Amino acid sequence: MKIGFDNEKYLQLQSEHIRERISKFDNKLYLEFGGKLFDDYHASRVLPGFAPDSKLKLLMQLSDQAEIVIVISAGDIEKNKVRGDLGITYDIDVLRLMDSFKEQGLYVGSVVITQYAGQASANAFKSRLEKLKIKVYTHYNIEGYPSNIPLIVSDEGYGKNDYIETTRPLVIITAPGPGSGKMATCLSQLYHEHKRGIHAGYAKFETFPIWNIPLKHPVNLAYEAATADLNDVNMIDPFHLEAYGETTVNYNRDVEIFPVLDAIFEKIYGKNPYKSPTDMGVNMAGNCICDDEVCREASNQEIIRRYYSALKGLAQGTSDEGEIYKIKLLMNQAHITIAKRKVVDAAMKRAKETGSPAVALELEDGTIITGKTTPLLGASAAMLLNALKTLAGLDDALHLISPTVIEPIQKLKLECLGSKNPRLHTDEVLIALSICAATDQNAKLALEQIPNLRGCQAHSSVMLSSVDIKQFKKLNIQLTSEANFENKKYFS
Repeated sequence: MKIGFDNEKYLQLQSEHIRERISKFDNKLYLEFGGKLFDDYHASRVLPGFAPDSKLKLLMQLSDQAEIVIVISAGDIEKNKVRGDLGITYDIDVLRLMDSFKEQGLYVGSVVITQYAGQASANAFKSRLEKLKIKVYTHYNIEGYPSNIPLIVSDEGYGKNDYIETTRPLVIITAPGPGSGKMATCLSQLYHEHKRGIHAGYAKFETFPIWNIPLKHPVNLAYEAATADLNDVNMIDPFHLEAYGETTVNYNRDVEIFPVLDAIFEKIYGKNPYKSPTDMGVNMAGNCICDDEVCREASNQEIIRRYYSALKGLAQGTSDEGEIYKIKLLMNQAHITIAKRKVVDAAMKRAKETGSPAVALELEDGTIITGKTTPLLGASAAMLLNALKTLAGLDDALHLISPTVIEPIQKLKLECLGSKNPRLHTDEVLIALSICAATDQNAKLALEQIPNLRGCQAHSSVMLSSVDIKQFKKLNIQLTSEANFENKKYFS
């Protein structure tokens, strides 16, 4: 995969910038952490070279100064809100996050339940945490939030919230997902710290949009495509432009809330330390793009992938026409069409030739590999074997897995496991290949090529099974598909 982002430089600059921000206050900074900490795959796709766990590595560099506070909304606990990417509820994800942080040697100080109004499920979760010897604090709804500044910044507003006891200069405020109340938690702490004579600071760590690249740069457009369902819009920061005469990029929600934050900061401090939403950020990603063309191409591919994802969502009833329309507008702004994604045409052409589902993959050198549906293999599995043979320099006609190995697996699926589809999925093919590799040198050579599939683009002429989709994610193959079901069954 071509590299367009210097990850080591990023870790160095970002950690230095955060330490510098801590020093500007009374050695106490509340840092609102947006996005995913452990697996930021969007960033790694649009900024090739960005490691998905970069934020975690950054925290580990600051581990001696940092403690983590995890925030969860009582409303999300009550609704059993689920993380779409992991399929677990937010309250369970809090426990997962704590385990993950501790495994990395990071200190988790406490959990805050926000928007608390005595909900039974929130009480049960609080009790569960306390039995695990975890400190739990509660923050309440404030009438007229966020516009009723006199009430918010008073003993009846932030003052009613529990004061979170912290011991380290950098307090990371994170959450299972958006809308959990991270910013409100930070501001509440500033109020309490100020009453205790401590001039604590607040900063925001969001990777996107990147403030110091152009508004319509594909990296920033890809962020809009990723949040099309939230109606986030990138825009020039008018406050920064007025204060400094410098054009920077932010997004609508931060710009819209800034006058409110400005008033809250003035009410707490007497003066706002920041002149713009951009000032509040600590994002150095824009300074670490080392190959702009690579990042532009990667981001254009991401926008097209988001378009296909929205089409698929429409077919499955999880997205709407508005989301598709917005991404189409973004494609127009980026001056791209689906024709830019070579694997689309290749997959559709192969499907037309064979009259059955097909999958195409583009290798790093531009070579297009296709796979068709056969009696033994699904199109994804066939494509995967063809790609591995090409990478290993093996003859395309070679059978890496003998039919005599595949047939017993099919029999097991149909007769013992109750499957209706005899063809092997990608995970089953890779297991079979690894078994063959123990005694067959060609299979061993092919298996060794798997890391070379990372970052490759792929397209399917039909929507794939969840098994194949998960396998492509594990292999870090960037997949799209047509919004067509392979069969007309309502349930299968």
